[in-house]
Amino acid sequence: MALRTRPPINIGLVFDWHARKRTRTVVHLDRPFDIAPDAGTTYGAASLAEQVVEVSNWLYAAGLRHGDRLAVVKDNHFDMVLIAAGAARIGALPVMMAPVQDLDAVRTMIARADPTVLVAGAGVLERAAAAGVAPAGPGVRLVVIGEPREGPPPGAVTLDDLRGAADAPVRVRGDHEPMIVTHTSGTTGVPKLVMHSPYTALGALPYRLESSRIPLLTSGRGDVVASAISFCHMRGLSWTRSQFALAPRAMVVISDPGLESTARVLAKHRPTSLEALPNVFQRWEELADGQPELFFQVRRFISTFDAVHPRTVRTFLGLSRARFPVWAWGLGQSEIAGISANLFTRGTVRGARTTRDDVTNVGWPTLVRVKVVDPDTGRRLPRGEPGLLMVNTRTRCLDYLGESDRHRMKTEGDWWNTGDLGERTAFGRVRLVDREVDMIPGMSCIEAESTLLDRLERAQEVVVLGVPDGLPVPVLCMRDDRLDPGEWKRATEGLPDFGEPRLVPWEDVPRTATWKVRRVQLREQLLGEKSGRGTGRWT
Repeated sequence: MALRTRPPINIGLVFDWHARKRTRTVVHLDRPFDIAPDAGTTYGAASLAEQVVEVSNWLYAAGLRHGDRLAVVKDNHFDMVLIAAGAARIGALPVMMAPVQDLDAVRTMIARADPTVLVAGAGVLERAAAAGVAPAGPGVRLVVIGEPREGPPPGAVTLDDLRGAADAPVRVRGDHEPMIVTHTSGTTGVPKLVMHSPYTALGALPYRLESSRIPLLTSGRGDVVASAISFCHMRGLSWTRSQFALAPRAMVVISDPGLESTARVLAKHRPTSLEALPNVFQRWEELADGQPELFFQVRRFISTFDAVHPRTVRTFLGLSRARFPVWAWGLGQSEIAGISANLFTRGTVRGARTTRDDVTNVGWPTLVRVKVVDPDTGRRLPRGEPGLLMVNTRTRCLDYLGESDRHRMKTEGDWWNTGDLGERTAFGRVRLVDREVDMIPGMSCIEAESTLLDRLERAQEVVVLGVPDGLPVPVLCMRDDRLDPGEWKRATEGLPDFGEPRLVPWEDVPRTATWKVRRVQLREQLLGEKSGRGTGRWT
């Protein structure tokens, strides 16, 4: 039987499909998989597919069955996608979680998942043991990845115990049934568990476009495609499927985006396409200063998950030696995938100072309908008037696992309340103002932060925090932990009034698994105040 042209939309079948293709890609890892620590860092299509089959066999031997739920919490790596595929291959529902710092949040997510089997990394188990708590209830079968310092918890099994298990039956779910659960970033509290079907996660038109050859925007056969994202999130699945369909020369996985590890990987595998989280790119500006040659061959930079600052875009596009490098930026949410997309070039971000359009213009809706409504009345607002962004899309998630009431509260018929404040501008574009929970009346935090980053060359991060009473407080991470009063005065010229700036080391800023700043926690950490100016009704 001839192999279908497009890859399947169920992640459980994608790896097998790629292994049978005539044109395939090689995957290079920055470190061995946690689930296969002795198997090296280079995988062909066949060996990846074999690893997925082996994962299915392990999970089945551990007691996971069609219709059961699997909770997975481990360190970031591409093997998160393989585990999801292994579970989906037998019709189980994988619930993918990053080992966020808040152990109570991890335990809450696991409880909401109500799994039959829990796959947990050694790191999170060590933290749970130190706190004297169990990661899951007594009826959950625990499979340990790695070697906890105190050994596996009583009753747990290790991957070594399961290796060589008999072949598990392949029985994927239907295209509109639950296939995958990933969590939101969790900037304001316990991350929500977002449930998707094969169609809403990988099958709708936006995903088909990403798997098609589009000049400048998608991979070609000669590309080396590198990615530094949170692989437990939905983007890990769509990135995998699209690259397997396009079959570039190589895929490069950067599980640890630290400066040293990134420099080592990029020196060995010079990418022509590089995707990372916006704040990862921002952190890499220091790498761009010291080792600019690592980015010379990149023709296409890609960022999703969050707003990206013009200084960051300008820095990396300026390093590329390609004739026409581009920066593709997508605004989206775990619940609904893409909302809008924009394309930056050297010309669009040229100039010493940030403009409002540079910062907040997030481009055109990507095959979705967008409207702006009054937060209080729900009345549709005209162009140029900011309000809540509502989206109508076929990629909307099925539910929040364990929080169906919360999911219903954010839906109005076919429309989804994003919780973002924005407005429609000329030619149908969307301008992003802020998350509603982070809003400060009379200003845009995104705009203010980008402007300050442009004016403070040594700034690694700028966060403007709203407080209930008083001026917004800017939090600055400076490379040398120093800020001259004159420098600050010049940086804030023409901007709204701020309170006294707070200097914080970059390492001390609380972040999510997608490197977003946890503003609520940061505000409480520095100011002893949880609440800002937004209501947070739609988080």
